[in-house]
Amino acid sequence: MTDFHPDRHRYGDAAAPVRIVEYGDFQCPGCKMLAPVLKQVVDESGGRIQLVFRHFPVFEVHPFALTAALAAEASGTRFWEMHDQLFAHQNNLDDDALAECARRAGVEGAVTGLQAQPYKGGVSADYTRGIDEGVRATPGLFINGSRYEGTFDLKALRAATADR
Repeated sequence: MTDFHPDRHRYGDAAAPVRIVEYGDFQCPGCKMLAPVLKQVVDESGGRIQLVFRHFPVFEVHPFALTAALAAEASGTRFWEMHDQLFAHQNNLDDDALAECARRAGVEGAVTGLQAQPYKGGVSADYTRGIDEGVRATPGLFINGSRYEGTFDLKALRAATADR
């Protein structure tokens, strides 16, 4: 069984003083546009910023969001590679496409169907935590525990994390 710690999908230095938490959905166009911006903010921070991704599949609007989240979870240590593949192929996330994304991400083994079901608890825990923190739509960002209400462009995110 997988550990479902809320910070299990971390990008950047775990000891970084600035922590961005994103609640995201792999079918959300805004999340797709934000993904490279967040990585750039972390990559250019000199180890000062970390990113934590949590699942918030808006399945009422995005029919493949939940299966994509499960596939990402099932990707294990290749989560970030799968994350990038899912956003790159956001318009087609049926089971065959998810398997192809996994192959491209270097994931060994199945990431759909019965093989993905053990990861449902992690996705559900992230979603519930998001609801409890007031997330109602994606992307939902928090910087050092405070909800970020600004724009999702590089300049604004750099400014929002500069004084932390």
